[in-house]
Amino acid sequence: MFRHVKSKKVYQHVVEQIQLMAMNGQLKKGDKLPSERDLAEELGVSRTSIREALRSLEMIGLVECRQGEGNFIGGNISGNFFQPLSVMFMLNHGNPRDIFELRETLEMESVSIAARKIREEGRQEDIRELYELMERLRKVSNGNDSHKVDFQIHYKISEITGNYLLMMLFNTISSLMSTFVENTREIILVDRESRENLFREHKNLVDAVAAGDSLKARKAMRVHLNTIFENMEQG
Repeated sequence: MFRHVKSKKVYQHVVEQIQLMAMNGQLKKGDKLPSERDLAEELGVSRTSIREALRSLEMIGLVECRQGEGNFIGGNISGNFFQPLSVMFMLNHGNPRDIFELRETLEMESVSIAARKIREEGRQEDIRELYELMERLRKVSNGNDSHKVDFQIHYKISEITGNYLLMMLFNTISSLMSTFVENTREIILVDRESRENLFREHKNLVDAVAAGDSLKARKAMRVHLNTIFENMEQG
């Protein structure tokens, strides 16, 4: 399954092989990797190179080391995106509007892809889950709970795309907004009229995605994002 590597920077080639195998599906989340000794023999490298590669992969969240059990393919890559992006944001004196524009770019495309996937593949289970989330949004009575369900609706749309990178980026952008945009949670306004408006915007969005209408979904997302930006500016 693995190939012998010949290079001065051996551990980097080991890293690349494992990354590639994860990307093409040969290795999946939760899979246990061979022992360091077996990996070293199969790849034709030293155990020192294997340990160095595993440490690098653990740092980016691709490999999870479990004491006494071994090394496993992990699923925490998205969490490791946040720190470098947040550092870059601060070092470059980023404006909160930069984060919003990044979210805007991502979500406009994500909702279009999600609607197309619904149209082409049916995805009745995904539609059911979207409407279950809408029912939860309708019933919540405070801003904090609204914020959580709001996030779940948007995350579900990114999940429907079937694109793991889009899902990972959405999580990262949401973390950036929570950290650097003041009063982000207050975007979910507390008065009844604002809650009803928020619910209506999400319903239009979910209805368009469920109908598989990419154009209508983009328009609904545009209206919703404009509301978020207006409230962000006021905050």
